[in-house]
Amino acid sequence: MQQLIILTGASRGMGQAMARQLLQPGCHLLTMARQPEAALADLAAERGAQLTQWAADLANPLPVAERLLQWLQAQPGAQIQGSALINNAGAISELAPLGDVPLAGLSQALRVGLEAALLLSSAYLQATAHWPGARKVLNISSGLGRRAMAGSASYCAAKAGMDHLSRAMALEQAALPKGARVCSLAPGVIDTDMQAQLRGADARFTERSMFQGLKENGQLMTPEQAATKVLAYLQRADFGVNPIGDVRDA
Repeated sequence: MQQLIILTGASRGMGQAMARQLLQPGCHLLTMARQPEAALADLAAERGAQLTQWAADLANPLPVAERLLQWLQAQPGAQIQGSALINNAGAISELAPLGDVPLAGLSQALRVGLEAALLLSSAYLQATAHWPGARKVLNISSGLGRRAMAGSASYCAAKAGMDHLSRAMALEQAALPKGARVCSLAPGVIDTDMQAQLRGADARFTERSMFQGLKENGQLMTPEQAATKVLAYLQRADFGVNPIGDVRDA
């Protein structure tokens, strides 16, 4: 029996840190990122973990979700003790008032941050519906899905949408005899490339000084620290009891 974990956005930041922590004996990890990582494959071999890496562009999520559906349907579900889909990938558009942001950037942010999570969740739930093991969907959200911020409308919209998507999925799954557990989780404030973008934005982004202060005052978690907290939350006995969570929840 083994664990199967599907992780998007595995090439950078917290996603990369989660991938490295998940590579343990008995775990089959499927990652989705723009490019496979040789270092991750080496680590899997060293630890005796099973790793599958897909080069995937989640700005075009439909073919990726269709591929996932077919791949999961071919897996030995009866032999899988537990499985989880972690929708971690996200994208941020140009940090400026909505009317100043190129349309292509807005489209990409919503496709990667929300549409991909919706389609991959649907594929996962459909393909694993009759698997006997426990199933979980963990959506990586943000405080900005719960508190709007000027200059980042697309990211706020994607994360707010992810929260409400999770609420709806949780209601649907709760009505099933062996439904999946679902949670949209805010992971805290992390020192990632996205944070660097926020600190380095121009004057049109009026919240820039706040993010600069978080860095200067040492208030950011490392990706490794955040990954540890998120994966610990995934293993909690009460995971999914509340479809909206925060790593700081008691």
